[in-house]
Amino acid sequence: MNSSPAYIFDTKLYLANRARGKRMGADFDFLRREIADRLQDRLQDVNRPFEHILDIGDDMIRFTGRAGNTDTAPISDTPLDLKKAHYSLIISNLVMHWVNDLPGLLIQLNQALKPDGMLVASMFGGETLKELRHALLAAESEITGGAAQRIIPFADVKSLGSLLQRAGYALPVTDMDTITITYEHPLKLMQELRAMGEANALIARSKKPLRRDVMMRACEIYQTEYGLENGRIPATFQIMYLTGWHPHESQQKPLKPGSAAMRLSDALKPGAQTKS
Repeated sequence: MNSSPAYIFDTKLYLANRARGKRMGADFDFLRREIADRLQDRLQDVNRPFEHILDIGDDMIRFTGRAGNTDTAPISDTPLDLKKAHYSLIISNLVMHWVNDLPGLLIQLNQALKPDGMLVASMFGGETLKELRHALLAAESEITGGAAQRIIPFADVKSLGSLLQRAGYALPVTDMDTITITYEHPLKLMQELRAMGEANALIARSKKPLRRDVMMRACEIYQTEYGLENGRIPATFQIMYLTGWHPHESQQKPLKPGSAAMRLSDALKPGAQTKS
């Protein structure tokens, strides 16, 4: 049975898109900087130094005070050349939604963590760009009678939680933020996505550029169905956060079945109290 991952992203094209976006300047990359800051805030609650850090994607997470050596690695379709049990922290900011074999990457990163080492990552989730996705599909279907996939698929929080568990992480946690950003016009949004390196890099993408009449119709649909009273348009970005630890004997473990101080049925009786 063939268990190799189904490759849907052109990784070389994605990396080229990212390089082109960086050449367009940092003014368009405020969302990635904002999420980097939010990841930093999460790490403030972890009261320990990070001796060896790995940044997957090298996406602007910078440390002060508690950081040691930081290595970087791009996303790749082949296993990364990582030392096993070497890193105390692995971080990644808004790149993992472009990974073809995310289960394989999570397993490899877990192997690269020291015992009790931490993974913290962010990636776009399923509701991201839902307005633009609808407008493009509706416009292309209306004008050409068919539609190509212009926005990549994104994972949901439930599936990501399952992936962390299957990859062997202890204490896995997944949660999300929803950020709505408004733009003057849908074309401004598309320009920003291009500058962020988030242009379409699906292997099965249409090789023909989007027709001008389809683009203009998509903008009309976007503005008509989602436009705000002030004339601007909203764009949804759903941010998924993944946190997990390499197993270690010092970590909190779930109670064994039957080891609770009292039965649930007793706790639900009127007047029942639990031990502190």
